[in-house]
Amino acid sequence: MSDTSDRDKSLSEGDELRMPLMDHLKELRVRLIRSFIAIGVAFIITYAIADRLFALLTWPIREVSHNKVLLIGTGVGEAFFTKIKVALIAALFLASPVVLYEIWKFVAPGLYEAERKAVKPFVFFSTLFFCLGGYFCWAVVLRVGYAFFLAEYASIGATPTIRVSEYITFSAKLLLAFGLTFEMPIFAFFLTRVGIINYRMMLKQFRYAVLIIFVIAAALTPPDMISQFLLAVPLLLLYALSIGVSYIFRVRSQASDQASTVAPEQAANA
Repeated sequence: MSDTSDRDKSLSEGDELRMPLMDHLKELRVRLIRSFIAIGVAFIITYAIADRLFALLTWPIREVSHNKVLLIGTGVGEAFFTKIKVALIAALFLASPVVLYEIWKFVAPGLYEAERKAVKPFVFFSTLFFCLGGYFCWAVVLRVGYAFFLAEYASIGATPTIRVSEYITFSAKLLLAFGLTFEMPIFAFFLTRVGIINYRMMLKQFRYAVLIIFVIAAALTPPDMISQFLLAVPLLLLYALSIGVSYIFRVRSQASDQASTVAPEQAANA
């Protein structure tokens, strides 16, 4: 009889341990479904203006080449799939506020009560940094990069003829990469909250961060100092901003922890 009760007790304890995980997985599924729905709705809107978006996305290479570069299609359905890719890229940026909101609602239970209410600032600044990263890539990095690549064609006396699908894929990867890179302060906030990093560690590793940033800048840009600084300087500023974010929210965490420990002591003494 005791063995049965012990077994039932262990099963109930196992169920209690599994239920939170199942609840989290169910919530994650709901958040993902809502995010995909938002992206789908945004895709319908962006596909309706895919022609204009394609012209906008190809502006950097047309600008630096003075409309001399020939973009070609080599497949029957390449134009159609190109419009889908362009619309999907734009839909990711258009739906980013909803996606970021769903991300916040998923991780909010692990934050303090005051921080859970900061959903509007989080969505605003996350969307702002994400779009700024994409805009910076489109307005600066793509122009500088394509100017370098076209100059390499000129140096060997060849006329560039570029496939549309390759151009869109290359540009999309850079746009999304810069959008995510500009989220560095937001990542610093979450990593600080869970205790993985703190501002002291980031300051201590600053010299290594500078080296890594310039290596990344050299890898993503043409091999000239101007192009590297165009990418490295914003990344350094974002790293400095991340240190500030980590400092502010680490201090707030310590203050709230001290307040929570002092309150019970005062109540006990009373």
